[in-house]
This record gives sequence, structure tokens and C-alpha cells, in this order.
Amino acid sequence: MISSTQTARAQWYPIAASADLVPRHVFDGMLLGQELAVWRADDGFANIWENRCLHRGVRLTIGLNQGSELQCQYHGWRYANRTASCSYIPAHPANAPSRTVCNKTYPVVEKYGLVWSLLDQGPTFPEVAALEGSDCTPIRAIPINAPSEFVLTDLSNEVLNISDLGMFTVQVSWDETVVMTTDTGLTMVFFAQPVDAARTIIRGVSTAPINGTVLRQLNHALNRLRRRIEEDAKNIPQIDPIEPIHSSVRAELGTMPDQLETGEASLRVVVKEKIIIAEDVAQFSLTPLVGQLPTAQAGAHIDVHLPNGLTRQYSVTNGPGESDIYTIGVKKESQSKGGSETLHNTVQVGDLLSVSPPRNNFPLRRDATKSIFVAGGIGITPLLSMAKTLHSQSLAFELHYFVRSEDHVAFRTQLDALGASVILQIGLSPNETSGQLGAIYSKPDSTHHTYICGPGPMLDAARAAAADAGWNEANVHFEYFKNTNKIDDSSSFEISLARSAKTLRVEAGKTVLEVLRENGVNLMSSCGQGACGTCKVAVIDGEVDHQDVHLSASEKSQNSHMMTCVSRAKSKRLILDI
Repeated sequence: MISSTQTARAQWYPIAASADLVPRHVFDGMLLGQELAVWRADDGFANIWENRCLHRGVRLTIGLNQGSELQCQYHGWRYANRTASCSYIPAHPANAPSRTVCNKTYPVVEKYGLVWSLLDQGPTFPEVAALEGSDCTPIRAIPINAPSEFVLTDLSNEVLNISDLGMFTVQVSWDETVVMTTDTGLTMVFFAQPVDAARTIIRGVSTAPINGTVLRQLNHALNRLRRRIEEDAKNIPQIDPIEPIHSSVRAELGTMPDQLETGEASLRVVVKEKIIIAEDVAQFSLTPLVGQLPTAQAGAHIDVHLPNGLTRQYSVTNGPGESDIYTIGVKKESQSKGGSETLHNTVQVGDLLSVSPPRNNFPLRRDATKSIFVAGGIGITPLLSMAKTLHSQSLAFELHYFVRSEDHVAFRTQLDALGASVILQIGLSPNETSGQLGAIYSKPDSTHHTYICGPGPMLDAARAAAADAGWNEANVHFEYFKNTNKIDDSSSFEISLARSAKTLRVEAGKTVLEVLRENGVNLMSSCGQGACGTCKVAVIDGEVDHQDVHLSASEKSQNSHMMTCVSRAKSKRLILDI
């Protein structure tokens, strides 16, 4: 029996029937006073979450099950399947939500036609011997206003009067179940779901299908039992409701990921699949060695630590709902320094790799009336995830994919699934590419946004075409894979850290990032060449010598941020907001 609420929280209980989790629906569950939002994603995964949005505490059971995300009805916050990580905040469309913005999830097991969970760490799910190997059929749940111990005791002493099944033999087992076996060999197992201190749901399972007549008799018998138990329960002392335990919520919900995080490869993944999908392009599918993978938002990338000691960054091509795997595309570079060559020639299916959690410095807005994606070559990878996201919500977009030949079209099957919104630009000369870019950007609109990724020259040409056509710079988003600028590290200067109360000297040949780390400030970084934006910090005072390709011209002129891996100071001192 339930000895205490704390003990009970570490035990498995049924909270729903599998049939309750219908497509695009959110089931309202409850266990030991804890309200639960229970929903099945389109991939079949059953989610059990704390029933509140992290923003204003609105119940997620009145939210929208979008198949791959659960959307709060109040301010539109979206939470991803499996992880419950916040994937989008409409009030902050230009920012990727921090990984710390994540709802509380509970373990889930689907077995015997029921959905099971527990609220605290406990044992592995126990088998119910009486149901193993049977064609389990859930019986209609019966709610009873009485404590679960009271219900189990009365149920174990009950002889159900069901003429078509014969006499029952009743047994109460160690895991708080009541097993009833009839003369005809049919077994029914009843479980008590403690909804609250004085409320219980009886959930029954039969070892074989039961015909309608018997189901009606069983329902009448259980309801007679319910009425008797509730009448008897009036004589026991009143019990206070169980106080729910809510997970803590961070205050800075609308911010970018914290800068002062470690960049360690904390995830171990297995190469599940490796296939060639285009000329010199391989697709790798990575699954977690244990547990769940953190949510990868559209435009995010991961650091992949390779067997030869190198670390390389690759965009994740996942769309919404593709949350049990990371998929990356890797182009074999003709002048590889050991990154792409190792992945193509050395890494094989079944190998273990270490990767970082996904980081997103190239976030997708979902508030544009139309999004225009321009990809060149392997630059398709982050834009593919963005296109999948908009396609899943029926939001307008165009994806222009520039490649040298048909053989260079990567992710062909996934692109075909996006329909007419994908426009292939194959085998164009540089002049023809410039002309096509001019046509793509010929009709600027303040409600449209464009996202560009590809080789440096093509990316520069696309940005120039948008600027020439009059596009607002704030509506033009881009990501370089590498910085081709020649870095001048000959200057020396001071940096003052406003929050840390430190003043440090950056000598010639050293980067700001290196000096920070040498002095115990573990600033996160990724590419190390001023392309990805991971190591960006705010500048309070001083003039920055911008040498990155991440910031736009107007952002550089504002002098409010810098990339610590390559940029330096033109003034004698910089004051940084760290």
C-alpha cells in the first residue's frame, strides 16, 4: 500500500489508456496531486509533462498538439516533442530560446494497453505476470472519491456479480494490483491510480477481449462498487489534498543561450546511418547512446569531435518531430585539413562520437509573411531544417538551391517532400547566378525575411543583391561556414570585465577568447574563426576592430558586440559585459 506521498512518487502508476492519446489531442492526467499534460506526437512518442507553460503557468492541456510541438494557447510558446525544450518564443522571434527553458518531463512506459509514469526516480518498470503474453484489453476507467488504499482494500474484498463470467478468485499482489480470475479462465487485473489524497481511478485490463454484454455487466458492477466505496469513505477523517511540486523556472526566459557555458562535447552518439546523398556529400544520422538528445532548433549546429582529435561544426538538418536523431550533411573538401576527410573515409556506421548540444546563432523567425531561403552547395543544411519547420506549419517560403549539377543536389528526397516551394538553380555561371539573385530579391517587402548560406562568394553576391534591391538589412540573415578574411592579431590592448571586476591584458598574437579562458572565464565558442557567432559578447565601451564575418555592417558600426575569437580593439581598452 502507499506508505507516504514521497514513497508513492517513486512508484509506477497508470495515468491513461493508450487509446486516450488520440492524434493532435492533449490528455489531462493527474497523479498524486501533480497535473500532467499527456500527448502523443506524430512519431508515436508519448509525452508526459508538467501541465503548465513556463511563461505564465497556463495549462498546456488547453494548448495545441501540432504533432511535433506542443503550443501554449496564451502567448504561443512552443515546446518540442520528447525533450519539452522551448523551441520558439513569438515575442522574441529573432532569438533562439536558451536550452535552460525546458519543461519538466516524466518517464513514460506504454504496456498492457496503458500509459504509465512515476514522479520521482524509482525502479525500472515491473512486469505484471498475470498480463504477460496476453491480448490485453483496457476496461473503462472508474473514478472514485476515496483514497487509493481504501479503494484497493474494498476492491480486494469484492466479489463482482457478473453472471456471464462465473465466480472470481481475488488476489492482491505486491505492486498494488488486484487480480481477478474467473471460472472460465479470464483474468482481469485492476490498478489504482492515486489522483490525489482522496481521489482514485481504477484502471482495469483484461487478458482477452470481452464482448459488449459482459462489458456492460462489468461496468454496472464497478459502478455499484464505486457508490459503496464513496459511501463508506464518508466515515473516514478528511484528508488534505497533496501539494504539487513545481519545477523551478529561470527568470531570463527570452534570452539567447548563456555565454558562460562550457563548450564540451557532453553527448555520446552512435553513427546509425552513413549514406552518400550527392557528389562528395555524405549524410550521417546520429542517435544517442543513452537518453534523449537535446532539441535542435531550425538553424542550429553541433560540434563533432572526431577520432583524429579535430572538432568541426555541422548544421543539423532536423525538422520538427525529428527529435530522436541528429542528421548532418558533410561535404568532402578537396583541401580538407582532416575534418571532412575523416568523416568520409574513417568514421563508419556503429562508431561512437562525442558531440556538443546544439547551439543556434542562425535562428529562424516564424513571424514573416514569407521567408526566402538561398542556399549554395552544402549551405543547404541549415536552410533545409528551416524549410521543414515552415512547411510543417503551412507558412509561406521559397527555397532556392544553387548547385553545379544534378549530381550535386543533396537531400533530394527531403527536398521533394517540400513540394513546389523548392526551386533548383542548376549549373549557372557566376553571371547567371548574379542575375538570378537579382530576380529573387527584386521585390523587397518589409514583412519578408531572407536566409542565406553557402560559399563565401555566393553569400556575398546574395547579400549585395538584396542590398541593391533595397532590402532592410535587419531582414537579411546569413551564415558563413568560414571566415576568409586575413586576421591581423598584431595589436595589444586591455579588456575590463564589467561583471567580473577584472582587467586583463591582451598581447599581440593572443585572442580575447584565449585571454579570457586563461583567466578562468569559460566563454563558449565553436568555430574559432569569427563565422558562427557563438563567442559573441556585448561591448559597453571602446572601439572594436571587427574581423569576423558574422556581424552585419550596421551591427559592426553600432560597436555593441564583438566576436572574441578574432576581433580586437582599435582603442586602448574595451569594457565587456561579462
